[in-house]
Amino acid sequence: QVQLVESGGGLVQAGGSLRLSCAASGRTLSSSAMGWFRQAPGKEREFVAAISGSSGSTDYEDSVKGRFTISRDNAKNTVYLQMNSLKFEDTAVYYCACRRGAIMFRRVSAYDYWGQGTQVTVSS
Repeated sequence: QVQLVESGGGLVQAGGSLRLSCAASGRTLSSSAMGWFRQAPGKEREFVAAISGSSGSTDYEDSVKGRFTISRDNAKNTVYLQMNSLKFEDTAVYYCACRRGAIMFRRVSAYDYWGQGTQVTVSS
């Protein structure tokens, strides 16, 4: 059974930083594409960032490019999302997701396993 547990969310002022973590059990993440998604109240879940399971290539949604960084620590079986220069519109529940395959995608339906989410609130 694969379990993903996110942590690191919280309340931060605009311009501040947070680092989200996603710790996995039941599966080795090094061979899996991983993604971060977010969902604001009344909105659909949307892609934020992804990292491939082979080359470690990354992909970012345009609004977070240059501010957010996705990375992985294979020894800890953990994926991170470093979020800098946070904006009010970044407020959402952030979800970690894992694919069985190594290729990363932006669509929600491509991911097989999901964490429970962690709340990020940015005050303006």
